[in-house]
Amino acid sequence: VALLLLWALCNAIRVNGEESNGRCDHKLRFNARPHSVSIQEFGAIGDGKTLNTIAFRNAIFYLKSFADKGGAQLYVPPGRWLTGSFNLTSHLTLFLEKDAIILGSQDPSHWGIVEPLPSYGRGIELPGRRYRSLVNGYMLRDVVITGDNGTIDGQGSVWWEWFTSHSLNYTRPHLVEFVSSEYVLVSNISLLNAPAYNIHPVYCRFVFVFLKFISTSISCSNVHIHNISVYAPPESPYTVGIVPGKFSKSFFNIPVSDSSDNICIEDCNISMGHDAIAFKSGWDEYGIAYGRPTTIAHVRRVDLRSSTGSSLAFGSEMSGGISDILVEEVHLYDSLTGIEFRTTIGRGGYIKEIMISDVDLLNVNTSFAAIGDCGSHPDDKFDPDAFPVLEKITLQNIIGTNITIAGNFKGIEESPFTFICLSNISLSINSTSLSAWQCSYVSGFSESVFPEPCPELMNSSTSSCGILMLELQFYNIIL
Repeated sequence: VALLLLWALCNAIRVNGEESNGRCDHKLRFNARPHSVSIQEFGAIGDGKTLNTIAFRNAIFYLKSFADKGGAQLYVPPGRWLTGSFNLTSHLTLFLEKDAIILGSQDPSHWGIVEPLPSYGRGIELPGRRYRSLVNGYMLRDVVITGDNGTIDGQGSVWWEWFTSHSLNYTRPHLVEFVSSEYVLVSNISLLNAPAYNIHPVYCRFVFVFLKFISTSISCSNVHIHNISVYAPPESPYTVGIVPGKFSKSFFNIPVSDSSDNICIEDCNISMGHDAIAFKSGWDEYGIAYGRPTTIAHVRRVDLRSSTGSSLAFGSEMSGGISDILVEEVHLYDSLTGIEFRTTIGRGGYIKEIMISDVDLLNVNTSFAAIGDCGSHPDDKFDPDAFPVLEKITLQNIIGTNITIAGNFKGIEESPFTFICLSNISLSINSTSLSAWQCSYVSGFSESVFPEPCPELMNSSTSSCGILMLELQFYNIIL
């Protein structure tokens, strides 16, 4: 074991250097599809008024026949292509040309109704079922959504109005959702005005989301999100950019993350009404019973803005567990909270082994928060003795400008938050701040932190932080 740890140390992740060795360095490469058709060949009309749901469904049904012939591409040319919900198929590329816009219908009957996710037990917003997402994938493999910066626009304003006025009968839909899928790549597109979440990979493996397309080699189940722009206006209620979660023990499973693993989110620009990126893994007794953690995720080189939530959030639905997350080289700005860990009594589960490094904060009210009384319960069946665990969190190499509160750490008396490691952090606190740090039921270590943190986080020994960093580096290397 000592030799293995020494080897890991010599080859460790260099969060300040050029090498990372995180999940985003395990590149996916998707070969060009040998077959391609245009959505126009199936009668679609891109005038922004004609409903093209049947055209999308027929085209994808036709392309399904090429799955064993190298797969196929559905080409969406410039135009405004109005549609309701449709399902993708395996070995498919959905390509949106420049100035191509897939528009979500504002008629809820065009979206369909589906059962709630088993790890939630009910809709997030309302008991019972939920609306189907606009673009869906269920138990798929080898799926790409990309383009020349085309757009998927959910036209969510009507959904936001219905949500605010309590006029909905079911939980709002998302723009893109993959369930129990693997080898998924989303890149080179823009996502606008989602009714709720923009990208929601759940129970997935190997999901990659990029803003800019990068050719990568495929060697394991992954979800990769790369070079995408995601936007909803500040007033949009509880809209979320990427929710990765409920991933299996494989590669990235996104709910802007939900019970998924081996996730890469890279080179993205996300500006949302609520959370920009949120890691989740199930709700109370349903998440505990389903037992699917979100694990092994890598986020880097992203710009995140969250008007009323957190730029980077963990929980509060985390009952399946969240662990082994590496975040580096991120810019968080104009947000209520920069980095927040959320849980409450009755959740069970854990949030642990999280490393966040090289962060630039600008105009953020609260830089860091860990809250032990956040979030509601789906019903009254939760176990009041199911105490969540929050431990082994490292925050390092962080600079903040125009910050109101440095940190708010509010743990749980029966299950305090432990092993919080703060290192090389400098925050410029504005004149409106009354107290830079607020702490209760928390313990940890700090070194080179300004302003000076609360006594609970000032253990003089930083060796435990070093051990934690080594554990995370070793874990990423062997995987």
